[in-house]
Amino acid sequence: MTDQARMVAGVAAGAKAPEVKAVPETVTAAFDEFMEAFEAFKEVNDRRLGEIEQKLTADVVTRDKMDRINRNMDEQKKVLDQLLLKKARPRLGSAPGGRDAELSAEAVEHKAAFDAYVRRGEENGLRELEAKAFSGGTGADGGYLVPPETDTEIGRRISVVSPMRALSTVRTVSSAVLKKPFAAAGLSTGWVAETAARPQTGTPQLAELSFPTMELYAMPAATQSLLDDAAVDIEAWIAGEVDIVFAEQEGDAFIRGDGINKPKGFLSYPTVADSAWSWGNIGHIATGMAGGWKSTGPSDTLIDLIYALKAGHRQNGTFLMNRKVQGDIRKFKDADGNYLWHPPAAAGQPASLMGFPIAEAEEMPDVAENSLSIAFGDFRSGYLVVDRAGVRILRDPYSAKPYVLFYTTKRVGGGVQNFEAIKVVKFSAA
Repeated sequence: MTDQARMVAGVAAGAKAPEVKAVPETVTAAFDEFMEAFEAFKEVNDRRLGEIEQKLTADVVTRDKMDRINRNMDEQKKVLDQLLLKKARPRLGSAPGGRDAELSAEAVEHKAAFDAYVRRGEENGLRELEAKAFSGGTGADGGYLVPPETDTEIGRRISVVSPMRALSTVRTVSSAVLKKPFAAAGLSTGWVAETAARPQTGTPQLAELSFPTMELYAMPAATQSLLDDAAVDIEAWIAGEVDIVFAEQEGDAFIRGDGINKPKGFLSYPTVADSAWSWGNIGHIATGMAGGWKSTGPSDTLIDLIYALKAGHRQNGTFLMNRKVQGDIRKFKDADGNYLWHPPAAAGQPASLMGFPIAEAEEMPDVAENSLSIAFGDFRSGYLVVDRAGVRILRDPYSAKPYVLFYTTKRVGGGVQNFEAIKVVKFSAA
């Protein structure tokens, strides 16, 4: 049994939780420890529920044990996620065996010119290449386009870190704004006899949705000695510096961004009770208690949430919540005593709730009065991420001597494209 597993077992038995002496180094080990922690959690939670049934209240020691195990499960899940993220990051740049040999001659030339610009500030190579391509990305216009391999890699890493980008539809555009017509209601149809007249059907109502792209930037700094070191993979270094900060900013904006100089998050749209839903609003299901769950049948809210979606969207549904809210839901059982929350079937797969996957987003709010802490929807249909093609870098060796700054920018937008495909839980009385 591993150190962390012994710690969980000790907590379940009443012992004081010891310090974690080792962090699992493999995905398999981390997943095994997470599953052992879940078994200990179920044992203690079952004891808590039995005490409530017999004495109408749970023992303080039992509640404390369960809370500690619950927190420990969250920490183990973080370790597992970090290991999976590390595993999902392929190395950028030239791989052993000649990765550049797989690239076209133009791509190799661009890569070499970009490397010279980043390391030594030599602009001539990129100027000539982008002039040939009739590109507007000259130094005077604010930077140079990074090689396609770096651009693709930044996008891929962000999709691993940011759950909303991975769940949503992503469109790449070459203009500043994407305008999309959307039919809020379908075409009118009807049955007629073979020789009967065909009356004209009604004209569908179209809504034009606009998704402007906003500028997202990061400014990593490097010493000249680092840039002079030929052993350092500069492309990998730049991508590694900007991908996490881009992902954090994007993930927050796609969920709760206000639309001012950033994408508009789906929680920023007006919400109405789902029974009174109309286009342009997000439908919500109230828990029946302000700032919490109902004392009896709390899972009824989740059932209502699931079936608030139409069947076509429901079959592609995903829950979205943060770890703390997920920790509360782990305690829920159905009428037969079965847990509604199920751990991942294997490392790298999501946990599930009532048969639907759960995506964790720390940007989702904690439970509070009138909070929208749980979302459920077909995010592929409901939310649109708009990327403007190209990531640009401007080298600045002057502003922060002796460091060289790399002003890295990309343009991204986002917003709800189908208001009936996403529903939320509102922690309110009505």
